[in-house]
Amino acid sequence: MLVTLIVIGVIVAVVLFVVVGGYNKLVALDQRADQSFADIDVQLKQRQDLIPNLVETVKGYASHERGTLDAVIQARAAAAGATSVNDKVQAENMLTGALGRLFALSEAYPDLKANTNFQQLSAELSDIENKLAAARRFFNSAVGEFNAVRRQFPTVLFAGMVGFGSDKPFFDLGEADRAALNAAPPTVNFSA
Repeated sequence: MLVTLIVIGVIVAVVLFVVVGGYNKLVALDQRADQSFADIDVQLKQRQDLIPNLVETVKGYASHERGTLDAVIQARAAAAGATSVNDKVQAENMLTGALGRLFALSEAYPDLKANTNFQQLSAELSDIENKLAAARRFFNSAVGEFNAVRRQFPTVLFAGMVGFGSDKPFFDLGEADRAALNAAPPTVNFSA
């Protein structure tokens, strides 16, 4: 009888140890993912703060390109208002596309391309884009680690019961942009 109670006590202690340890690991990984998402937010805010200056600089040289400028302004507003990871991903992808069209304008306007303010803003934006890429990689790594631990045995048995019932979403391109990347590569002709 005493041996049975000791065995049951040991089993209960081991189960509690596994559950508490798994829960604490999930909490730490969840916090790491949330912190890395906040780091992305900081970079996105810096990028959004540069955009009005960039648009104003381009307006002076390419004011009749109103559609492109409006698209950048609307995409920036959507990105600033996004709150969830999925909403931010979609809004930021739209903003990146609009900024790409804005920078393509500089090729059509040599005076704009030579403008020192435009060059400085472009360099700052490029630096922020590099920092954003690094922050997204770190976030996706943190999310991947969280999702992997959440799905591992024995954590998967109790993760849902303690508030970790679903995977965290990655910060990725999205279906439309992924499909565009997987499309046929552009043709390059050097004979012209």
